Amino acid sequence: MWATLPKGANMFGRALVLVAMLVCVNAQPELSDERVAFTTDFGEIELAFYPEIAPKTVKHILKLFQLGAYNTNHIFRVDAGFVAQISSISLGTTAPINEAIKKEEAKTVPLEVTPEVEHVTGVLSMARHSEKDSGRSSFSMLLGNAPHLDMEYTIFGKVTKGMDVLAEMQKVPTFQEGIFVKPIQRITIHSSYWYSSTGKCKLLIDPVNLL
Repeated sequence: MWATLPKGANMFGRALVLVAMLVCVNAQPELSDERVAFTTDFGEIELAFYPEIAPKTVKHILKLFQLGAYNTNHIFRVDAGFVAQISSISLGTTAPINEAIKKEEAKTVPLEVTPEVEHVTGVLSMARHSEKDSGRSSFSMLLGNAPHLDMEYTIFGKVTKGMDVLAEMQKVPTFQEGIFVKPIQRITIHSSYWYSSTGKCKLLIDPVNLL
């Protein structure tokens, strides 16, 4: 549908308006300067965030990574073509958890959604219980489009590097446990780091040293 133009507007002018409309429709949320990355037996995965779309969720998850909270956790769910899901910290981490991590992990974040941002391959989607404002520390990396999750789960970022790593994970044999499709081997998050556009970087290898 053409936008209303002044009388005498030529086809070139109409084309410019159409291009502008398409750019607006296809515009992606702005990514934060912060990046986090974690290593697994399959390789490294890097994530970036959408602070304008889900500010409370981004602040919470980034803080957990900065505390080293996901180290020794694992990707407990690999449902090919759907999601790879990281376990909640309290259930999935094998190393001791210090008080700072316990305090942050105990917080819940509200549902933060917008119809312009959809569940497509590569986005990060916050896990929750039946209560919509119950997100804590578990989240999924989308392995395919999942429109049925739109407006039901918070999208707070996307995978910026490592989709090839996630593709390799999908080759691991799995088994069904309730609604979850799980890998037969533990996929551990061995270490993580975060960095920003300022160039500052912090490696978080051993959370025991944070005690």
